[in-house]
Amino acid sequence: MEDQPVPEQNIPPPGLPEQAPERPPFLRRMHPSAFALFSLGLVFFLYQLVGGAVTLLIANGSLTDIDVDLMRWTTLLGQLILILIPTLLLARARYTDLRGFLKLHVPNYREVIASTVGMFALQQLMQGYMLFQDSIPLPPQVQKLIDTFKETIDQTYRVLVSAQNPLELLFVVFTVALVPAVCEELLFRGLVQGSLERAVGGLRAAIIAGVIFGAYHLNPFSLVPLVLLGVYFGYLVHRSRNLTVAISAHFFNNFIACIALYLHVNDDFIVLAPSGTWTWPILLGNFALFGLVFVAATYYFIELTRHKNQQS
Repeated sequence: MEDQPVPEQNIPPPGLPEQAPERPPFLRRMHPSAFALFSLGLVFFLYQLVGGAVTLLIANGSLTDIDVDLMRWTTLLGQLILILIPTLLLARARYTDLRGFLKLHVPNYREVIASTVGMFALQQLMQGYMLFQDSIPLPPQVQKLIDTFKETIDQTYRVLVSAQNPLELLFVVFTVALVPAVCEELLFRGLVQGSLERAVGGLRAAIIAGVIFGAYHLNPFSLVPLVLLGVYFGYLVHRSRNLTVAISAHFFNNFIACIALYLHVNDDFIVLAPSGTWTWPILLGNFALFGLVFVAATYYFIELTRHKNQQS
């Protein structure tokens, strides 16, 4: 019987060392915390600096004179191109199971309801905090400078969010509420918090990502509310292991502002004084009422997620 030919094998010649295994790509070799910071820095550069420069170029150097539709389209495309796409590319380059890493699952409707109620209660608590913060007396020159800066931010925001008819309102909700909720949650709670979890644990990652989220908006006057919102969103993801729960809460937060302005109600209203005229007893009552609502909604959310985690 003739010998069968032996298939060729990649065996190095005698005396030569074996070929070293291929090293993983650079992004996969990075420490999770370093990768999170690298991703944040890259997206910040793209959205805040490159996007800001392009916006100024389109507006001929004056944001106050820019057409409102142009501003909305610039905001929409900037979110999609300079936040969403880089976030997905970075996550795909680092992690093979993209959907599992980003925790994109169909949400439990009861978790969505509980987190939404908690979101509204927290929003009311933060509105009360902002009223208290604004009541702190400052030197006249400092107060005038702050008022001018806040007025500029407020005017830009109101132009972007205000709508004159239902069709325009739908576009505003899509541009200002839905798209930012999806893009920002994928970046901060999906990519950044998900990476930090591998280094510092889930709860710490939620807190760190929340602080970064607040600072990322470059609004020092709303820093505390933005940080607390970011931590709350992160906690929702930490407990539910589902990013879509935080996306729904984030969307609801933005949606309220769109509807309030459309109905000619101040978007910073408190429920017990919707007309904007408040007293300290009213403010304290609002704190007490929505503090209880927030605690109750959060407790119910924790119980829902605990029961779900025990079953899985």
